[in-house]
Amino acid sequence: MIFNIMAAGPTAYIPPLDKFLQEDSKWIGVDRGALYLMKRNIPILASFGDFDSVNDTEREQINSYSDEVKLFKPEKDETDMELAINWAISKGVKKIRVFGATGGRMDHTFANLQLLLKYVTESPQVDVEIIDEKNTVTIAKAGSYKLKKEEAMPYVSFFPYGAKIIGLTLEGFKYPLIDRDLPVSSALCISNEIIEEYGTFSFVSGILMVIRSHD
Repeated sequence: MIFNIMAAGPTAYIPPLDKFLQEDSKWIGVDRGALYLMKRNIPILASFGDFDSVNDTEREQINSYSDEVKLFKPEKDETDMELAINWAISKGVKKIRVFGATGGRMDHTFANLQLLLKYVTESPQVDVEIIDEKNTVTIAKAGSYKLKKEEAMPYVSFFPYGAKIIGLTLEGFKYPLIDRDLPVSSALCISNEIIEEYGTFSFVSGILMVIRSHD
């Protein structure tokens, strides 16, 4: 089962959802993101948040439309997004896509990116990714991975996240690497491209942020 989570970020950054609506997946709304889903007649399994970004009428509409509503106080240790992801993981899902999590306030965007790091370390059995109109962002721990070439997302970038990367190898890419170490500040692996049916990357130590994007 796949859970899709719609956050309350600027709607201009949300990609077309048609292909995601054709899948066997469930939708969760976070704060005003629930209103976005409701206005597009997308069934909501659960809505999360303090709902400080909607008015009273909209809040009542969300309450009526959602199968379940989880209301929280604004003052709390976890973000609304974090609470929604925790709940989704508790349901045993294997994949979580997050929409509406970028654009707008930079601190909100960065907090959502931090959550990718949290779950790749604390819940490695679940694949969590952030998707917007131009990007798909994931986090990878040391290991070996295969990426399928996608014309819609031609660029692939790799960034060290929090620690030095040891032994990065890229195969099937326009700019290959063999056993290369990357310091935390490195931007060496920006805007690469897969030139074969699949590109593979592997590394021995560290954590990578992987961004697939288009112009």
